Amino acid sequence: MLPKGYGYDFGGITREENRQTGTTAIIFGICVLMVYLILCTLYESFLLPFAVILAVPAGLMGSFLFAKAAGLENNIYLQTGLIMLIGLLAKTAILLTEYAVERRKSGMSLTSAALSAAKVRLRPILMTVATLVIGLLPLMAATGVGANGNRSLGTGVVGGMVIGTLGLLFMVPVLFIVFQALQERIRPEQFERTQDWQIQEECLEAAAERQHHIDDKKGGRQ
Repeated sequence: MLPKGYGYDFGGITREENRQTGTTAIIFGICVLMVYLILCTLYESFLLPFAVILAVPAGLMGSFLFAKAAGLENNIYLQTGLIMLIGLLAKTAILLTEYAVERRKSGMSLTSAALSAAKVRLRPILMTVATLVIGLLPLMAATGVGANGNRSLGTGVVGGMVIGTLGLLFMVPVLFIVFQALQERIRPEQFERTQDWQIQEECLEAAAERQHHIDDKKGGRQ
């Protein structure tokens, strides 16, 4: 309660933050749009990038959950971590979809390509996430000057990477199957023989498993 004739106003960094609060949604929208356009160029498709884009919100949800559990507010540091998190989660999803696309082009079925990519990239993804989480743990436990900013940044990124990675491992293969099937309805896939011996072996193993599954079904009917 101020005396009559007195008021207050924000200045410096606080004034700038208050002026920019309404642009947060615009900034994130531009980030997602740029990621989508880059993925369209990478996959030469307008549908397949949605397998990456739609998996990213799982990590953002985990970031906000960890921040709320730690009693932190949605400040500029947390938002900076979210922008970085979008790139990290998109990179993880790209690793899965890129490997699945290579195996699909080699003649592997959609389901086999998605499962094979998830198996091959599981260890590198977990190692990358573990490295990032361990490196950011000191920020989560920061004290002293600037502790609030460090804790907001560390908690948001760690929570988003943990929850987001768990979600990506299950969501991306399913989304790849859905959007790749839609893409092939519009433009049928042109299969070509690959020179990568690892993909060749995986194609042979997938074909053998599929044939074994068919034989089991026939035997059960008889």
